[in-house]
Amino acid sequence: MITVSIRNDETKIGVDKGSNLMDALIQSDYPLENPCNGTGTCGKCKVKIINSEQYKISSSDMKHLSEEELSLGYRLSCMISLEEDIEIELVQVNANHKILTYGHVPPFEFDPKVKPVGSNRYGICVDIGTTTVVASLVDMASGNEVDTASKVNPQKKYGLDVLTRITYCAQNDLGIKDLQMEIVNCLNELIQSMVQNADINASQIIDIVISANTTMLHFLLGIDASSIGHAPYKPVFTDAQTVDCTDIGINLPKGVSIYCLPSVSSYIGADIVSGCYVSDLYKSLSTKLLIDVGTNGEIVLAHEGKLYACSCAAGPALEGMNISSGVRAQDGAIEELSLNKECVTFKTIGNHKVIGVCGSGILAILRELLHHGLVNNRGTIIKPKELSEDDYRRGYIKENGKKRFILLENKEDSLKVTQNDIRQIQLAKGAILSGLQALTQRAGVSFDSIDEVIIAGQFGTHLSSDSLVGTGIVPDELFGKIRYLGNTSKSGAYMVLMSKLARQEIEVLSNRIHYFELADTPDYERIFAKALLF
Repeated sequence: MITVSIRNDETKIGVDKGSNLMDALIQSDYPLENPCNGTGTCGKCKVKIINSEQYKISSSDMKHLSEEELSLGYRLSCMISLEEDIEIELVQVNANHKILTYGHVPPFEFDPKVKPVGSNRYGICVDIGTTTVVASLVDMASGNEVDTASKVNPQKKYGLDVLTRITYCAQNDLGIKDLQMEIVNCLNELIQSMVQNADINASQIIDIVISANTTMLHFLLGIDASSIGHAPYKPVFTDAQTVDCTDIGINLPKGVSIYCLPSVSSYIGADIVSGCYVSDLYKSLSTKLLIDVGTNGEIVLAHEGKLYACSCAAGPALEGMNISSGVRAQDGAIEELSLNKECVTFKTIGNHKVIGVCGSGILAILRELLHHGLVNNRGTIIKPKELSEDDYRRGYIKENGKKRFILLENKEDSLKVTQNDIRQIQLAKGAILSGLQALTQRAGVSFDSIDEVIIAGQFGTHLSSDSLVGTGIVPDELFGKIRYLGNTSKSGAYMVLMSKLARQEIEVLSNRIHYFELADTPDYERIFAKALLF
């Protein structure tokens, strides 16, 4: 048995000899980001080893850590096989993550399916996202949200995106049980927190409604989602599901049902159906777009009463992952930045000390670099001979043959933008823009003819129109037509909780959305290649 001593909280954990340090820390619920799932390619899981001489420097360490960090004992925990007792200091600590809990709710009449018999009866509406989980406790008589609780989805320890989590399940006999246990425990913690804050008894809860993407619904119900991860990408179910809360381990009295909203396909889930419902997109006779930007980008186009949908793999870069200085949206993350000849000005979440840059921040940085001509239309940081003296002062450097821009550097704070960072955002941009182009091509409309663009979801809400258009994610023709509706997934769950009609209408709506694979679009490879250009 090996002992891992953790200086931050003076605790010790015991693990088997030969265990991977990152895995050991994650299994013990210590906060480590691992976007690459432990392959050593993201550089996010670094820790400080007190007696670092006992562990050799790996090639991944050399690639992602500076010489100063290596000399101080920093190493990537995913590269360390534990052979003897070790003392470490965690770099990542529990952060105040900014999770979007609110969303637009259109006017509707309360008429819940589960009627509140007597007073003081409550329901719960939930949005389970790949990255975050949000729940609200609702007074079933008044419709008021009594309390709201949220957490980062604990399934992230098994991968940041749905495909990585599906792969984990495929490679581990108890994988689906692990994923289900994580989300069920998370929901139990959120429910307990809300019950305590509202000073009520759990027996007063009479109904639960959940909106989520298709994979998260499979994990919640303990259903194998492997068919979602490979062609022909068919989920086990897309229809609405109803189960007793005790069937999956929710700590509420037997008889409280959990209603899971319907999905459309493997990658157009109940969260997007909710967005279409909350935004009244399904009622629109004009031409509108709904975009939910995240690890996956889901897009729905309404035109002449028809709904067309597609999904594109944007990757985790837009959520601050796979970025050299990237972090999740939390206190101290740069969320906005402006670049000029004299200085760099930026805004951090909560006005805290800089800890890194979140997704909205990296888009703002790229927007500024493009605006000042420091990145060309192919996404390449321009060569030194093309830079002016002012540009040099702004921070162009070349380290180990790799081009970078240092936007901020002093003893306390630093922010570097690498060529790979730009490539990651470029791939996400290309995926989303090509999806938009494929949808409009299928519907036979131009961008000029689109009347409104609705941005939904956790990440999209924090993206300014300037960044969306300035980086080319959204075409110039749509500037000034963008509207933000927040967490429409939770809003949809709320409406279904409080209205039998909403429950009926959303099931009909899910069958009206026509989903198609981008790969089936004629000449899609050319469309995607062109969409990569800035």
